[in-house]
Amino acid sequence: MPGRKTARAGAYLKLIRPKQWIKNLFVFAPLIFAKELFDAGPVIAAVEAFVAFCLAASAVYVINDIADVEADRLHPVKRHRPIAAGAVSATEAYLLIAMLLVGASLAAYAMDSLFQLILAGYVAMNVAYSFRLKHIVLLDVFIVAAGFMMRVLGGAYAIRVETSTWLVLCTLFISLFLGFAKRRGELVVIEDAAYPERKVLQLYRVEFLDQMLTIAAAGTVISYALYTVAPRTLIVFGTDKLIYTTVFVIYGIFRYLYLIHTTRSTDNPTNAITSDWPILITATLWVISCVLLIYFGVQPA
Repeated sequence: MPGRKTARAGAYLKLIRPKQWIKNLFVFAPLIFAKELFDAGPVIAAVEAFVAFCLAASAVYVINDIADVEADRLHPVKRHRPIAAGAVSATEAYLLIAMLLVGASLAAYAMDSLFQLILAGYVAMNVAYSFRLKHIVLLDVFIVAAGFMMRVLGGAYAIRVETSTWLVLCTLFISLFLGFAKRRGELVVIEDAAYPERKVLQLYRVEFLDQMLTIAAAGTVISYALYTVAPRTLIVFGTDKLIYTTVFVIYGIFRYLYLIHTTRSTDNPTNAITSDWPILITATLWVISCVLLIYFGVQPA
């Protein structure tokens, strides 16, 4: 009996995908760049926003698995997902969705109404994505990118600060980059596979995705670099040295492009990033350098 309960708990845990919660770290970007990292009130609000997005995202994952259950049962990997494998029933899945959404609502209850609107919009958009929008070429990737932008905006509304247009634009480009990389990885994986994949992938070509990756990569680097030297950035942070952190962004992009062309791991960006030490080290150094410059920075020359 204990073993059965453990297996059931494991199935629920697998269903809500806690590994994917790393995506919700985008919520903390406004906290860092608004110079509120060491203020208890904004930190608590950002953590609450993070929790709300984690619960909402998990609800969306369950909804997506319900929508894809028939296709997942034909997939050699996805057939092991709890709903497709029969480890969690549809009734249990719907109950879990309700619990997660209630939890997300409670986490967001005392927060700014704009944050609540962003969170509700995030859920609604992803429900539409699960049942329809993910089958529309290009729009499927833009919806995913919009989810990351909503995390950043939600993080800003949670702590009641304005966020830079350049920072939002940079988030859009890096999200598109990861989204197109995911589609390319999925396309490469199924080329030699003997199982059906969702129809939208049939509308993509590797060559086209490579072009989109080039544009998104360039957009990420350029928008971030422009953000670091924008007049408002220089005034708020009191340093003109943030431009030097661009080297970490460039290396991170190049490293991920290397993974895209030499491995098949980028069909799952979360696993690709969290399992690659060069990217993890680069991201850590970028965060440390940004914090040091923003909070203890050198005055402009």
